Amino acid sequence: MGYTSKLAGTETGVTEPQATFSRFFGQPFMPCNPDIYADMLGEKMEKHRSKVYLINTGWSGGAYGIGSRMDINLTRKMVNAALEGELNDAEYEYEPLFHVKIPKTCPGVPSNILFPKNTWQDKKAYDETAKKLAKKFSDAFDKAYGHKNIKESIISQCPGK
Repeated sequence: MGYTSKLAGTETGVTEPQATFSRFFGQPFMPCNPDIYADMLGEKMEKHRSKVYLINTGWSGGAYGIGSRMDINLTRKMVNAALEGELNDAEYEYEPLFHVKIPKTCPGVPSNILFPKNTWQDKKAYDETAKKLAKKFSDAFDKAYGHKNIKESIISQCPGK
């Protein structure tokens, strides 16, 4: 599924960020159900031994009004580390709510930046916000695909599941 936030100043009538979900990015050009494309991607990744990294280019450090945009210089360092293979042998920690593995270190990036919760002063607020977002993601997934016979192996990776 595609996820982004509508932001104040970039969307008419939006005064604070709003979670927005879509079937997936590129939807207008992909008429089949996303599980077909997920299978195709998985096959290609296996065949070519590809690695995929999710890099936060958005918000960090707290809710709207508290946190800030992710520093572009840190984003560049993360992208470069991924491209240069510097994350291949890194130690990772599994984050069960969003089903992602987070590297414990990345060259040139403070380790606290890699773990979103660590960038928030109010850890309880982070937990509450993360759970709300995961639920929104799960609800949007169920609404879009609950009746599509998607494989359990894909469903189980949806945030909040």
